[in-house]
Amino acid sequence: MPSSFKGILYPASLPTFHRLPAPPHLDHLVQWFWIPEWDIEPGRSSRQQLIAFAACNLVVQRERVELAGPTTRLSHQDLTGRGWAVGALLRPAAVPFFTGNPATLRDVKVNLELPELQDAVVHAMAGPAAGMPPESRRENAVAAISAWLASTITEVSPEALVANTMVELIASNASVVRIEDAAARLSMSTRTLQRLSQKYVGLSPSVLIRRRRLQEAAERTRTQPEADLASIATEFGYVDQAHLTNDFQKVLGLTPGSYRRSMGQTDK
Repeated sequence: MPSSFKGILYPASLPTFHRLPAPPHLDHLVQWFWIPEWDIEPGRSSRQQLIAFAACNLVVQRERVELAGPTTRLSHQDLTGRGWAVGALLRPAAVPFFTGNPATLRDVKVNLELPELQDAVVHAMAGPAAGMPPESRRENAVAAISAWLASTITEVSPEALVANTMVELIASNASVVRIEDAAARLSMSTRTLQRLSQKYVGLSPSVLIRRRRLQEAAERTRTQPEADLASIATEFGYVDQAHLTNDFQKVLGLTPGSYRRSMGQTDK
């Protein structure tokens, strides 16, 4: 599981936030679970900005259940009042159960009528007994979603598992900087790779590669303010610093230097 804050632009402004691993029997369906909890003063809000992972998310809140499709740009969530969310970052193999065409869900959230799942997670997050430790509530909520997924998605195709392998390779291997790199390591054609990515993710392999590089570059820019931006660009496969800057501006709307300065760091 990656850094708890990978993909989160301003973790210092986060409410309570946890990532929990998927149980072994669901590893083919869920990458991990994520749970934010917040209590914002009346009349105020907290904006959370994300370079989201290129995947669908099943999200349960007190008021609704949503399927959030893959994103193509910087996304944000404005938090108000008091609340929580329990999300499952889905692997490609789980996607066909929810949609036959994930590309139609790009940058979209769809409400799902799943009252039994919603009730089970709400009950877990409320805590059936007074004084239940927060970690127990979170574990119970993950168990509730896990049980629902295990009973609902009972079979996945061999092709779907190949799609899992493809996404895992792209997400974890920094040497994969072109679609041809991934195709060679998976011993398949680039056309097959593109078809799998569109069918099970809804985005092209090239977009998946760029998303990983941008997430990693943004995290390094944030966590190592002393690091030279040109060196960061080279480390994550950019031709030069100008290409890194262009990627930041295109997706995030600001330069790496501006990002650092927004956190009170010195630009290098």
